[in-house]
Formats: sequence, structure tokens, C-alpha cells
Amino acid sequence: MALFHVRMDVNIPHDLDPEVRAETVAREKAYSQELQRSGKWRELWRIVGQYSNISIFDVESADELHEILQGLPLFPYMDMEVMALTRHPSRVDD
Repeated sequence: MALFHVRMDVNIPHDLDPEVRAETVAREKAYSQELQRSGKWRELWRIVGQYSNISIFDVESADELHEILQGLPLFPYMDMEVMALTRHPSRVDD
């Protein structure tokens, strides 16, 4: 498994049809919750005061993460920053 830290900044156009916006956001929520239940989307944290989040993904590869991110209904409206993670040698395991 590979861990990735992903920051997602959402920039939905203000002139997007409200029905399209609501439907897209609803599909995004369902898709993200499915991935959370599967364990692939391990953490999801909101950034206070922004339409942004920090997420931790636990996937097989960068290719799998890429497929997951491209599958997000809000993908066309997002700027993302992806960082691969590895264990720190000073980490104390529980």
C-alpha cells in the first residue's frame, strides 16, 4: 500500500447552474463516502474558512490514486497538491 497526502481546493464557477452544482456535490459526497468505507480514503479534514480539504489516501499505487482523483465529480473544479508519504524513522508506533 502507498499513502498520499492530497490537498484539494474547490473552485466551482459562480455561474454554474444551481441544479448542476447540487447534483455534482451530491455525487461527490456519495463517491467520497464509498471510498472512505473501502479504506482507500483514510482521512478527510476540512480546512477552516476555505472550500478545501486535506485527505490521506491508502492505495496500491500512484496510478490508482490518479484514477480515484479523476473520478471525483468535482475534479474539473479542483486544484490539487499531491505528496507521497513514507514512514519517518523517528516515529513511535502504537
